[in-house]
Amino acid sequence: MLVTAHGGSDEWNQAVLDAVKPLRKDYRVEVAFGMADASTIQESVSRLEAAGVEEIGVVRLFISGESWYERTQKILGLTRGAPAHGDTQSDHESHGGGGHHLPPFWRIDTQASFALSREGLGEADEMDQVLEERVRSLSHEPAKEDVLILAHGPGDDQENERWIAEINQRTVRFRRDPGFRRIEVMTLREDWPEKREEAEERIRAFVTRANEEGGEAIVVPFRVFGFGPYEEVLGGLEFSSNGKGLIPHVAVSQWLDRQAGSMRNGPFLEPVD
Repeated sequence: MLVTAHGGSDEWNQAVLDAVKPLRKDYRVEVAFGMADASTIQESVSRLEAAGVEEIGVVRLFISGESWYERTQKILGLTRGAPAHGDTQSDHESHGGGGHHLPPFWRIDTQASFALSREGLGEADEMDQVLEERVRSLSHEPAKEDVLILAHGPGDDQENERWIAEINQRTVRFRRDPGFRRIEVMTLREDWPEKREEAEERIRAFVTRANEEGGEAIVVPFRVFGFGPYEEVLGGLEFSSNGKGLIPHVAVSQWLDRQAGSMRNGPFLEPVD
């Protein structure tokens, strides 16, 4: 089994490794950090093949099931489009117009066959529990509290709407009585400056309104780990948050296990010629 995840600080990476740990009793597991990074995927796949693994289930630990899916297919050779190793022409594709550079992009060398998960954490029923626990732990008087679920968000407007709709489905458990005054999902559009500026205005307005109406804003990050740049974005405003993303939480390990189980019997696809 191969888990791909964005990666970050040592603390960020260790949190992912901790979430993966329970699966090691049933699977040989490798983790490849990076935004579908060909170099880390190659290293992880090579280690699995060296251990005798011929069929590899790939679980992509991202908020959206759309994130890096096609790119990962190309890196694994399941679809055409990735250059051979050593051709770095495509290594610096723009990150959705955000001006960031993607990690190495090439087709890895492998004899294994692969199955890829399609579901992101935003679509996962297991995350309902995480959000409810995060929100309830911060709540004191729901009728006077506005809940903001805050996510990274993509650059494409239609995809962004899908993010918001999917994450909204994860809030059902704490929309029950006693009800909160407001519950809203927003995205920061972090890597797209023009869209981010507008998003920041909406986010700050939501928190400001909660205070002006004599209540409190509860801010919960719908991120794999941590609070990201939200502390800075919300600078000078009063709000309640514990800064925790989706991990650490046992539900993420349960989701990983479910994804792995769904691929146990394939179909496993061989790289195209």
